[in-house]
Amino acid sequence: MVSRVIPVDPFDLVVFGATGDLANRKILPGLYRRFFAGQIPEGARIIGAARTEMDTAAFRAHARAAIDEHVGAGKRDAAQIEAFLGILEYVPIDAMGEGGWTTLKALVRPQLINAFYFSVAPALFGPLAERLHAFGIAAAEARIVVEKPFGRDLASAKALNATLAEHFDETQIYRIDHYLGKETVQNLMAVRFANILFEPLWNAQFVDHVQITVAETVGVGGRGSYYDKSGAMRDMVQNHLMQLLCLIAMEPPYHFDPDAVRDEKLKVIRALQPVLAADIVRGQYLAHRSDDGKGHQPGYLEDAENPDSRTESYIALRVHVANWRWKGTPFYLRTGKRLRARTSEIAITFKEPPHSIFDEADETWRENVLVIRLQPNEGMNLKMMIKEPGPGGMRLVQVPLDMSFAEALGEDGADIPDAYERLIMDVIRGNQTLFMRGDEVEAAWAWTDPIIEGWTARGDRPQGYDAGSSGPEDALMLMHRDGRRWREIRE
Repeated sequence: MVSRVIPVDPFDLVVFGATGDLANRKILPGLYRRFFAGQIPEGARIIGAARTEMDTAAFRAHARAAIDEHVGAGKRDAAQIEAFLGILEYVPIDAMGEGGWTTLKALVRPQLINAFYFSVAPALFGPLAERLHAFGIAAAEARIVVEKPFGRDLASAKALNATLAEHFDETQIYRIDHYLGKETVQNLMAVRFANILFEPLWNAQFVDHVQITVAETVGVGGRGSYYDKSGAMRDMVQNHLMQLLCLIAMEPPYHFDPDAVRDEKLKVIRALQPVLAADIVRGQYLAHRSDDGKGHQPGYLEDAENPDSRTESYIALRVHVANWRWKGTPFYLRTGKRLRARTSEIAITFKEPPHSIFDEADETWRENVLVIRLQPNEGMNLKMMIKEPGPGGMRLVQVPLDMSFAEALGEDGADIPDAYERLIMDVIRGNQTLFMRGDEVEAAWAWTDPIIEGWTARGDRPQGYDAGSSGPEDALMLMHRDGRRWREIRE
């Protein structure tokens, strides 16, 4: 199978915050990989803009270092790197003042597609949007990309939406969530809506429950003071896990069209029931010392530099979607830092057959589970019951029908583009399908805010959990009292 790379039209992409961490790790390497693949056409230009004082030559050296660090050796071609660096420009810019904007205006070509990536703190979204118009840089068809966090509650999200709406139409605003750019996440829609096999079973009559897990092995490290102001609920559940839940639970859109897809996701968010206190578990990872006593990993309170912190580094929730399709089917969400393994997956567990014809089935039967692995080792597997080989009766055993992208799709499956690569190219194409709409963001905060306000009012403290574990003990009980269990966290 040969993947098709369809070049986009020539463009000018301005990356604000071009010397920052996100640009260094994801944006610049991702753009180079698209250039290497032949998707960025002749005549396109990428303009870095940041407060750092440097010239274009220094910025190109900065980009080269980012490519060397974050692009695999197989794609680091000297001639291609030189050609890519040749389309880079740089402008020192004062986001809150006047400096650099006239120079930027002279570089941006209004006859081409213009896109502006706000890889900056949300406090700068408004000033950047205002100056793009004040200096006549943003053309009528210009597009802006804004990174999360898009607000920290409903009020701030509404304020941000209102600020951007003063200068850009909703069709020009691309609120990026990199989880939606993951190939496996997009394949979730293909599995549901391009195959008759699953969609008839995709409802409360046949699905026992759904688990969504995003586990990380790293702590909050050097961003502890920032993270302590958000926590796992704001940092992960309100956006990433919410989007995954929507793609699982939504109704089929009438067409694979940006607003049609986002309309259905919005319906899911609005159908979410309030979450009871008993259905929430929060935790903080504890300090860990190695067996020989020489190694020490700080706990969350040390990383956050706040010994009285009540911010969660782990959260588990039982969620219900109050609509016809999912009435009575629980969705279990969990995410956390310093867990046993780095993994992201969705597991749809189906109900048992209504009647077993096998004598030993009560002891040996295991449920059918469809597992969508987002990272690492992207792919899917379906756990099914078969007869155990050998004589001596009908003994049942559960086996997986396994499909990894790397094995099933050959070189194309092993070389999956990074989410940012796909999403940035979608911005240039003008395709908003995988980006969040303003009302969708506000609806997510409207559901999230009462949950956070509830535990704040109660004075709840997160439960400590061991680094390298699966999370707090209470999270296990959240499932056990329903007669279910979490899937094992492993790579």
